[in-house]
Amino acid sequence: MRRLGERRDSNDAAIRQELLRQAAFEVGRPIVFGIAIILAVYIPIFALTGLEGRMFRPMAFTVCAAVLGSLLLALTYVPAISSLLFAGRADHHRAVTHAEPAWFVRLRARYGGILEWAIAHRRRVIGTSVLLLAVALGSVPFLGTEFMPKLDEGYLLIETLRIPSVSLPQGLSVSADVERTLRRFPEVASVVTNLGRPQEATESMALNLADVYVLFAPRSHWHERSLDALIPKMDSALAEIPGLNYEFSAPMRMRLDEVISGVKTDLGIKVFGDSLPLLQEKAGAIARIVARIPGAEDASVGVSAGAMQLQVMLDRPAIARYGLNVADIREAVETGIGGMEATSVLDGRRRIPVIVRLDIPYRATPEAVSQMLIHTPAGGTVTLAQLARVTTVEAPEVINHEGGQRYVVVQSNVRGRDLGSFVADVKRAVAGQLSLPSGYYVTYGGQFENQQRAMRRLALIVPLVLLLIAGLLYASFGTMRHAFLVMLDVPFALVGGIAALWLRGLNLNLSASVGFIALFGVAVLNGVVLIAYVNQLREKGAPLEEAVREGAITRLRPVLMTALVASVGFIPMALSTGPGAEIQRPLATVVIGGLISATLLTLLVLPTLYTWLEERREARQRDHASLTRPNGDSEIAVTALGGQ
Repeated sequence: MRRLGERRDSNDAAIRQELLRQAAFEVGRPIVFGIAIILAVYIPIFALTGLEGRMFRPMAFTVCAAVLGSLLLALTYVPAISSLLFAGRADHHRAVTHAEPAWFVRLRARYGGILEWAIAHRRRVIGTSVLLLAVALGSVPFLGTEFMPKLDEGYLLIETLRIPSVSLPQGLSVSADVERTLRRFPEVASVVTNLGRPQEATESMALNLADVYVLFAPRSHWHERSLDALIPKMDSALAEIPGLNYEFSAPMRMRLDEVISGVKTDLGIKVFGDSLPLLQEKAGAIARIVARIPGAEDASVGVSAGAMQLQVMLDRPAIARYGLNVADIREAVETGIGGMEATSVLDGRRRIPVIVRLDIPYRATPEAVSQMLIHTPAGGTVTLAQLARVTTVEAPEVINHEGGQRYVVVQSNVRGRDLGSFVADVKRAVAGQLSLPSGYYVTYGGQFENQQRAMRRLALIVPLVLLLIAGLLYASFGTMRHAFLVMLDVPFALVGGIAALWLRGLNLNLSASVGFIALFGVAVLNGVVLIAYVNQLREKGAPLEEAVREGAITRLRPVLMTALVASVGFIPMALSTGPGAEIQRPLATVVIGGLISATLLTLLVLPTLYTWLEERREARQRDHASLTRPNGDSEIAVTALGGQ
């Protein structure tokens, strides 16, 4: 439309077709390279593994497929449909083209004045831009870090723990107290408790463990403003129930954490070694250290001891006097307490085993078991008390292994601060206050483990992709200085993204990192479109400053359209409050903030830098030409230089 409006002789159909063809070729090359850069930008997302890869890889695939489809349409369908829609007279084209909104005419005029000032005060503009970039990058270490934002699933899961030796009636009684306590909150609609393992044994939960699912009433009935404000009050209420430990989570988050790392909380500290008592002691010390760190909630040691077991200490001389052996004692105890299959009952096609064992009064206590009768080879009977000492002792409930080594886990959630700084404080405190014997060591897992894995992979892949983008830019422009200019859009896009995270109080997580990756493609695309057009004007013979000024003003509309379309598209994600909004919000916030700073760079700093670099290059060329010009003193000086 711009080309048709500029030509006064475009009434002829052939001329109009040629103008449309030239317009398509004018933007074809920069668009192709820009789209190639956008596709390259998403390579790090495809390289993600684990949970983060499953979450964001479908988004990257969808974006790449859509962008490729739009590229094909832009190069084929748009020129074809334009030749049909713009088939009328040139006067009509000029009327349509010149009918620009008054606000845009004023904006373009204002931008032209600002651009003139920026080029005239290039040192101040470039210095301010570098200062902003330094401040933004310097503030990154102070941003909170985490793997993913905590997702508000609309439900709450409270995993309650009691002592391992608790009975079923006692467990039910405590669960009833928990339910009554939670139902006192007006925000709670119902409470469901899952105690013990299911009939199919798909989950190994003992009677001392229970999952409490809390279903909430509609938010209009809430007295608290958010779930983060409600959980501390629930915590205080549940703390009054004696003999109860508990951890707050959400159904989906807890299951994912358990499957991925075996830890159901934000942070899991595993203490590895050989001796279970020593592991339990060191884990308790770590739990006390973690509990003193600000932000720690629900710090506890994984249950590994506390189960009551029956211990039979054999008196081997007494066994020998009666002509018995250890196997006889073991068989008698196993039969009396555990039972032995004596026969089977046939019920049609079913075969039902009949188990024989002592009745409950004769096996319920150590004293009763001690009176168990054992037959001797001589035909007599003796009690178990005459052959062994029977006592009840506390023994391990579970012995966890990983990589062939025993471990005890310390678990903790984080509330009121970011996970990254919390883990850093925990590591410093544990390293400074805890000493471990030789052969014992500590590892950190949970959500922190996922975060570290994802960031290590991005730190490896992103620089390689930036090198690939630089190569594509070099192929597009044929010179490294112009490729370098466009690559400056990448760090300056970081300025707005980082500022947006600070303004909204968001942490730097994987979602925000993916937002930065998506941002780089759009930022670089605008730089390609602007620099490519300025180069076209210079190839036609336009002076440097005139080409920069005309190119920037002419490309004002497409640059603003690209940035605004992308920003407006992300506004619903940035402002969303529905389920899953926590995951979307950092990504959208980074893209919107980054596009603002990248657009300002493209419109002001990029033309200024372009003018400055090209003037220096032309000055060097003039100096070189003056040295090699074959006349007068210059020729004598060059000849003398050659003679020397």
